[in-house]
Amino acid sequence: MLPVALFLAFLLLPVLEIYVIIQVGELIGGWPTVALLLAESILGAWIIRYEGRRAWRALKEAFGGGGMPDRELADAGLVLVGGVLLLTPGFVTDLFGFLFVLPFTRPLVRLLLSRYVARRVSTARRRATLRFGDLGGVYGPGPGEPEPEPEHRVVRGEVIEEDRETDRR
Repeated sequence: MLPVALFLAFLLLPVLEIYVIIQVGELIGGWPTVALLLAESILGAWIIRYEGRRAWRALKEAFGGGGMPDRELADAGLVLVGGVLLLTPGFVTDLFGFLFVLPFTRPLVRLLLSRYVARRVSTARRRATLRFGDLGGVYGPGPGEPEPEPEHRVVRGEVIEEDRETDRR
């Protein structure tokens, strides 16, 4: 499913960008459209620089504090992806780029992205359980949980040939 979605995105996004640029150009003119695209790129580069430094500083502090920097890593990733989108010429990619980079819209994007990832992980885990059954502790105990007791299984069998050396001991 993901390869098809990526293929469609790479195929349809440039067509959509060209369509929107043409529509804006017809509305405000050719040179103002080019000027607007340049202004968006310059503003985006300035915001990326500022927010990138802020995200890097927060990430370094989280690593220094010894905690799990999940929010900081997500923010740094969103700023990176948003920066790529902002530097790509076009109005649609700039819209998504600003959503990813701006500090007041990034938490909403992070929340939506984390819910999407949690849903995907839950679905994958459910499918694995249906396919392979409950593998019983594949993931191991969590922090603070005791180690599970090993299961002792009795394998019934029959001795075919006795070992006289072992019986003497």
